[in-house]
Amino acid sequence: MKRLQRRVLYSLLLIAVLVGIIVLIVIKGPLAPIPVNTTQRLNGDLLPAVFGIGTVQARRSYNIGFTRAGRLLSLAVDQGDRVERGQVLGKMDPVDLPERIRSAELLLQKTEHLVLASEAAVSEARERAGQAQKEMIRYKKLAAQKQVSQELADTRASDARAAADKLSEAEANLDAARHDYERMQEDIKALNVQLAELSLISPASGIISARNLEPGSVVGAGIAVLNLIEPQSLWVQARIDQAASGAIETGQRVDIELRHQAGKIFGGKVVRMEMTADSLTEERLIDINFDEIPHNISIGMLANATIFLPPLKQVDWLPAAAIVYQQGQSGVWRIDDGKAVFVAVKTGVKTLDGKVQIVSGVSTQDEIVVYAAKPLRQGSRVKTQVAAIHHD
Repeated sequence: MKRLQRRVLYSLLLIAVLVGIIVLIVIKGPLAPIPVNTTQRLNGDLLPAVFGIGTVQARRSYNIGFTRAGRLLSLAVDQGDRVERGQVLGKMDPVDLPERIRSAELLLQKTEHLVLASEAAVSEARERAGQAQKEMIRYKKLAAQKQVSQELADTRASDARAAADKLSEAEANLDAARHDYERMQEDIKALNVQLAELSLISPASGIISARNLEPGSVVGAGIAVLNLIEPQSLWVQARIDQAASGAIETGQRVDIELRHQAGKIFGGKVVRMEMTADSLTEERLIDINFDEIPHNISIGMLANATIFLPPLKQVDWLPAAAIVYQQGQSGVWRIDDGKAVFVAVKTGVKTLDGKVQIVSGVSTQDEIVVYAAKPLRQGSRVKTQVAAIHHD
């Protein structure tokens, strides 16, 4: 009898333990409802903005170099120097170019004398041809009157033709001398252009941002010896997520924070949206002008850019933490009869303080999960810890 009672007692204890374990599993274990915080669709004004990181660049920069190869003779400026448009910044060794120009000038003077001599020869030949023409006419009349022989008249006609040929020859020599003179003038112009190209001339007023070579270096054609920027053209090229760039337009206000002056905000505005985007990082370049160029700023400095989009009045929104993604679809976890159900939603703009515009998919009565202690799945049992979280 006692053995039977002990068996019954042990069985009851075992059943109690099993029930306790099951209850514990259901209440606290893997099968327990997942604690969640919830909210509802809210309505209010949104001040959307887009954040991006960029670098300070110069909109107008110049690589200054020579158009021909040679040896760098001198440089008159260094990095950080301010220069003016048209200022001579450096020179290349001209080698024998000045001597070649002097030789060409002397040859030009000789050609000029040849032109003068040819002009005198033409004048003399023209006078002789005119005189021979008159003699030919006179002797032709005399031959007709039988006062001179026809043979003598023919001789005068032959002399007139010879004088005309001499005039044509003199005129041709004059044209050739003039052409040589013009060619020598053009040769000297070309040599002077070559000499001018041996000087580095500043194409604009600005600041030298880099000095890449030193005097004595051999310079190739097109190699940048100096880099010049126009400081008033400094701007920020910011990288913006392509998905958030659709609402950005030129003229929108921007807050710029330079990394070396953390906490100090500089005003700016969007002036250009680059036509090309980075397909790898899914970013787009946005060019931003400063309202006033900061002092002590350098090319390549990092900057934070906050672009403010047009405000939205009285729109529906949810906290950004409530938005989840399932198979590439944005949505939320809605609580239906104590279970989590994924509902697809269409979202709009986002604000930097964690608000997302809800275009469709959620009603004002829906209880939306904004925080879950564990990852949720379709049909997960949930238990609300904090309900109706409201945000200003």
